[in-house]
Amino acid sequence: MSEGPLRFAFGVHLHQPVGNFDHVFEQHVREAYLPFLQSVAERDFLPISLHLSGPLLEWIEAHDPAYLELLGPLVADGRVELLLGGFYEPVLAALPRADRIQQIAWMRETLQRRFGVQASGLWLTERVWQPELAADLAEAGVQYVLVDDRHFLVSGFEGGQLHAPFRTESDGRRLAVLPIDERLRYLVPFRPPAETAAYLRELHRAGRPLAVLVDDGEKFGGWPGTREWVFDKGWLRGFIEAMRELRERGEVRLSTLAEAVRDVPSGGLAYLPTASYREMETWALAPAAAGRLARLERELGDRLAGPEGALVRGAHWHNFLVRYPEANRMHKKMLALSAMCRQRGDPAVVRRAIGRAQCNDAYWHGVFGGLYLPHLRAAVWHNLAEAEKELRRNESLACETLDFDGDGFPEIWIHSPAFSAVVSPRRGAAIEEYTVFGVGVNYADVLTRRREAYHETALAAAEAAHQTERTPGVHELEQSLQLTALPPVDAEDRAMFVDRLLAADLALESYRGGDRRAIRSWARTPFEAAVSASTEAVTVSCRAPEAVEAGGLSKLLRFDARGGLRVTYRWDAAAFPTGTVFAPEISLSRSVTLTCMPATDVWSFPVTTVAKSERGLEETVQGYSLTPRWPVDVGGVQIAFAST
Repeated sequence: MSEGPLRFAFGVHLHQPVGNFDHVFEQHVREAYLPFLQSVAERDFLPISLHLSGPLLEWIEAHDPAYLELLGPLVADGRVELLLGGFYEPVLAALPRADRIQQIAWMRETLQRRFGVQASGLWLTERVWQPELAADLAEAGVQYVLVDDRHFLVSGFEGGQLHAPFRTESDGRRLAVLPIDERLRYLVPFRPPAETAAYLRELHRAGRPLAVLVDDGEKFGGWPGTREWVFDKGWLRGFIEAMRELRERGEVRLSTLAEAVRDVPSGGLAYLPTASYREMETWALAPAAAGRLARLERELGDRLAGPEGALVRGAHWHNFLVRYPEANRMHKKMLALSAMCRQRGDPAVVRRAIGRAQCNDAYWHGVFGGLYLPHLRAAVWHNLAEAEKELRRNESLACETLDFDGDGFPEIWIHSPAFSAVVSPRRGAAIEEYTVFGVGVNYADVLTRRREAYHETALAAAEAAHQTERTPGVHELEQSLQLTALPPVDAEDRAMFVDRLLAADLALESYRGGDRRAIRSWARTPFEAAVSASTEAVTVSCRAPEAVEAGGLSKLLRFDARGGLRVTYRWDAAAFPTGTVFAPEISLSRSVTLTCMPATDVWSFPVTTVAKSERGLEETVQGYSLTPRWPVDVGGVQIAFAST
């Protein structure tokens, strides 16, 4: 209990990911970040805390230093407290321990160089917490970290307890933990300022010593509709005025987070479980499980806001790597290259490239995650290509068999100074990665079309609006934007050279819509694989087991040292149904030249997805499907692949 004013620790987290478009950086700086900082400085809503992610800080330094010219004196005067974080905004829990510490060290060094300060607090990316992080953060010089109050509530803490800094430890290394108030996150800036003032006044009357709000700065002008609300319609002006009145009455005192940790008595000891914010844990669930959770929440009704509701949870962040093999492949490639980099002396240029590839956005999907944005995935693969190119500069063509993606089944990793490829014998010897270093592109980086939980919700909302013959509200429009039918999904995960036998009368439009009508598919057939290697080429000879393959399909993949690829197929035509076509599908992130022997027609179409973002539902081209088709009686074909 506190008899003095309520300390209000207010902060913003500003972030743009590695690989985002320049115009997005520029727009957010001009329309959100700069006017917000100008407003709080001019109206003396200070001190506040601020976290700038490394990619955004680098862009501002290179393109728009006016923001830093305004920020610098505020930091020097102690009116803005800067926060640490992983420099390239990784989910720290997803990194090796040494990489976590390195990412924080980069941020510490940058803040010291640019602003002359030694930051002590850390903004935790997406608030993804694991208990062992405490030791690593302490080793990196972090004194306190921000998490959501939900992290405490799921452990059985009561909401009234969570207005103080707590202490935790791991491996005997201690750390202060500050809970962010979820109610404040939802009030600011979405409700009138008077509601926030009333809540803070309520906390003061109850004798609470501290209220913490640190959240995405994009809420203040960056998200759709927020610029008009926050600036044009005066929300920010009204909010600062409401806070001024509370301060003048002695009910609220603005405080930096560091001051709060130093001056507010500890709430005691806390050991927090793996957790993130409520929405993230829901997004990490598979669609069927997400549906069950939604039904349970509806059944709980008002009880969801009570103590029982805190114990109703979704999945942890790492489950995105299970839901989306594309994210897992990026993650496991990053881990492999990071380990290789350290084994080879940790050259700085390679470490930086790996650090950029650890930027979190492309590894997950929700309203804000960027897995469905091809340019963000491409940025990860480009940086992984830059790192691997340097690491393999003096190597010769080679291959190794290992469980590359951690699923318990072996893959074949083929690499040279020119390229890196991963073949999955378990998936019919499909190629899951084909990165050419010269162009910095993984040609197999194409997202599989999947059913997401919100597809059916959006369709149902559109149907309900149509049946009631009324105009849907803005929220409904965003949820059901142009979704009059469920988007097509793929029955099998995409890769290069996914082999099928199709009906000859199957039309392209049906095929494009997901109707493969495969007479036979080898997409999930484990192939027997034998590898032979020389300085000139690596050959992977694959064959479907005779127990499941009467036609004796064989598949030979030949990779030359320069990155050229040739795939040869042979089969017993008499053993396959007549009137069918052999049709290997090749999913590609960009156009290539295919040479087919014998010559044949090639079906081609863009692979598009419908995914949810803060702007509603968006259709995005993820890559391209190329499918050569031969009558089954030819008995054998060859495809040569040349990157462009």
